[in-house]
Amino acid sequence: MGKYKDEVIFPIVPKLTEMDDEYISFIQDVKNEIRSQRLAITLNANASMICLYWNIGNAVLKKQAEQGWGAKVIDRMSKDIRDEFPDMNGFSPRNIKYMRKFAEEWTDFEFVQRVVAQIPWRTNISLIEKLKDRKAREWYACKTIEHGWSKTILEIQIETKQMERSGQSTNNFHAALPPNDSDMAEQIFKDPYLFDFLGTNMPRREVEIEKQLTEHIQSFLLELGQGFAFVGRQVHLELGGDDFYIDMLFYHLKLRCYVVIELKACKFEPGFVSQLAMYQNIVNKTLRHPDDKPTIGLLLVKDKNDMVVKYSLESYTGPIGVAEWQNRLADALPDEVKGSLPTIEEIEQEFKDD
Repeated sequence: MGKYKDEVIFPIVPKLTEMDDEYISFIQDVKNEIRSQRLAITLNANASMICLYWNIGNAVLKKQAEQGWGAKVIDRMSKDIRDEFPDMNGFSPRNIKYMRKFAEEWTDFEFVQRVVAQIPWRTNISLIEKLKDRKAREWYACKTIEHGWSKTILEIQIETKQMERSGQSTNNFHAALPPNDSDMAEQIFKDPYLFDFLGTNMPRREVEIEKQLTEHIQSFLLELGQGFAFVGRQVHLELGGDDFYIDMLFYHLKLRCYVVIELKACKFEPGFVSQLAMYQNIVNKTLRHPDDKPTIGLLLVKDKNDMVVKYSLESYTGPIGVAEWQNRLADALPDEVKGSLPTIEEIEQEFKDD
């Protein structure tokens, strides 16, 4: 710590006499690059800054490879750059090391310009820190731009293996929808769906689960994915004087269609499909606007045999997807423990009583 609050202490930088001439030329080039990009950074802040960081990181990589410079040169760079540009932030030794790693992980500068430069720097750091596989990193980078994910949301999607789950539902989309719509629907629906946000005190009855999902609707919409708009729970339908109730009804803004979700707290049974198909038909007749696409059905079950699901869907012309839902927090607990855990309401009441 410095003697005074605002005093800045720089690390001790070793003398680099054996490479001074080479380094002086190198650091001058870096300063010129920064100077030339300052106006562009002001006009198009994030994209220009990301490209500048990549150029600096790439220059460091090359010089270290060519000249054998060690990591200590970054401390000297940081001081020299901040002396030259005292009004600019982002040139701490740590951040320059991130620039070097950034250039090392993203070798294709064209992809950096086209995609990665549209992502905030701190979000980019999460991409390179949390994803070692290049294809996975590219997928999450593209989805971050497509859906406008923040750094926090991106990290949640990585942690819950969004890429591995996308496009994995068992469905009849390719037979029931036009090619463009079926491809889009294929990627929008996933398997399994994770309800970890419900906590460890997982309800066992379907109506209780629906109620919990509605109470956590923001988290549920995040898990469903971009574009879902919540219409209602236990939506009433009347057919020939008989009453029916849809578990949950959504509208997908990109697919331009209603999505009927039926939730089952048990293993898949073929009869579930006919019930869901009936709900789809009623929605198509009573709620669907002439400009809307056919209603999609999504059946969420606790377990399924994919072969049984495929044969069950063969005779249905309406688009239906079947996926499992999981609550990893609750499922990890032994059955005898699950029933003994207090609810949030019970805990809150205990504190009130005290």
